[in-house]
Amino acid sequence: MLVRICSAAVLSFLLFSGAAQAQVQIQTPQTSFRSLFKVPDPRGEFVRLCAPHMVGRWAHPESVCGCLHDYAAATVEDADLREALLRGISETGVPTIEMAWVPASKQSEIGPTFTKIAKPTLQCMFEPAPNQ
Repeated sequence: MLVRICSAAVLSFLLFSGAAQAQVQIQTPQTSFRSLFKVPDPRGEFVRLCAPHMVGRWAHPESVCGCLHDYAAATVEDADLREALLRGISETGVPTIEMAWVPASKQSEIGPTFTKIAKPTLQCMFEPAPNQ
């Protein structure tokens, strides 16, 4: 009998607390779909991870990281190679791709990928942005 009473008490507590939370969320219609689920901005997350590696090397680390994301990595059409490149930049601050990050069938494309991103990478790092 004591188990039934405790179970009923716990169940009613959970139901009432869930209803209270739902009521709070209903009363705030200005919250957006994105804020309810806290979906991170991939570019912003990349810049946040990349910038600390650029501090001390570049005057504007966020703009260098943003440029690498928007221009250098954007030249890579293959999603697996682009994801590996972005991971390498965000973890080290320099364009790098580990073999383990790429499917075996695409590992032969790592060299040509670096050739493809060489010019935009150098432009991001050494040429001033047009709006600065």
